[in-house]
Amino acid sequence: MNYKKQSRTISRKSFLKSGVIASTFLGLGTPLAWSGINQASSEQTKNLRFLFQGDSITDGNRGRNQDPNHIMGHGYAFSVASRIGADFPQSGFSFFNRGISGDTVDDLEVRWQKDTLDLKPDVLSLLVGINDVGNIVRQFGEARTLSEFESVYRKLLNGCKDQNPNILFVLGVPFVYPVGSRKENWELWSKETQARAEVVRRIAKDNDAVCVEYPKVFAKASKRAPIDYWIWDGVHPTVFGHELMAREWIKKVSDRLDFLKHYAS
Repeated sequence: MNYKKQSRTISRKSFLKSGVIASTFLGLGTPLAWSGINQASSEQTKNLRFLFQGDSITDGNRGRNQDPNHIMGHGYAFSVASRIGADFPQSGFSFFNRGISGDTVDDLEVRWQKDTLDLKPDVLSLLVGINDVGNIVRQFGEARTLSEFESVYRKLLNGCKDQNPNILFVLGVPFVYPVGSRKENWELWSKETQARAEVVRRIAKDNDAVCVEYPKVFAKASKRAPIDYWIWDGVHPTVFGHELMAREWIKKVSDRLDFLKHYAS
C-alpha cells in the first residue's frame, strides 16, 4: 500500500473516531473553535462520504437518477448538504440521500446492503420510526413490537460498524404532533412514538453516536409559532421545519466534526 495513502486513511479514521484531532495535536483538552482557517481541507477530513437514510422526511421527494438538481430532495438533507458542499468545495465531500417514503426499519433492512453498505459512508445520518408507529396505529401489515424495532435498528448499525468501525452515526429522534389526521388515535400515536424515541436515544448512547433531538427543537419552535407552521400534518415538516432540522443537525454534528463549527453563531 502507498504510505501516503495509508497515513491519510489512518488519520482520517482517527479524526472521525475522536472528533478532536486538532486539539489533540496541540495538547488541548477541548476542540478548537473555528479560526477562519479552512480546517476541512486537512487530510483528516477530505473525501468524507455523508449518507442520509430514512423515510419520507429524509426522502424529500428526491430524484431517482443522477440529476444533480434533484438528487438530495428538498428537505433537511438537502439543506445540510448544500451548505457544507458550498462552503468546503475543495474537500471532496460526497453526499447521498437514500431515504424512501413509507419505510420502516424492516424496509431499511431489505435494502441496507445496496443503499447503505455499498455506498461506504463515513457519516451515516438515520431518521426512522414514524412509519413503524403508523403500522401499529392503523393496524397495517405486519406491525413490529418495540423490542423487534430495536433489534432491527441495532442490526443495521452493527452491519455498518462491521464494515467501518470508525463510522460516525447521526441518529435522529422520531417525532409526531396532533395535527390533521394524527389527532385520531392521538394517545397511541404519542405513546408509540415516544417509546421509539427512547429506543433511539439508548441506541445512540450505546454506539457513541450523535443524537439529534428533533422533538426538543420543535417544542422550542412551537413557542414562537403554532406547531402546524413547522409540521404541516403532524409528521412531515414544512420548509421552515426542515430548516430547523438542518440547523440542529449541523450544530450537533459539529461536536464531532470540528470544521462544522464554521456555522457557530
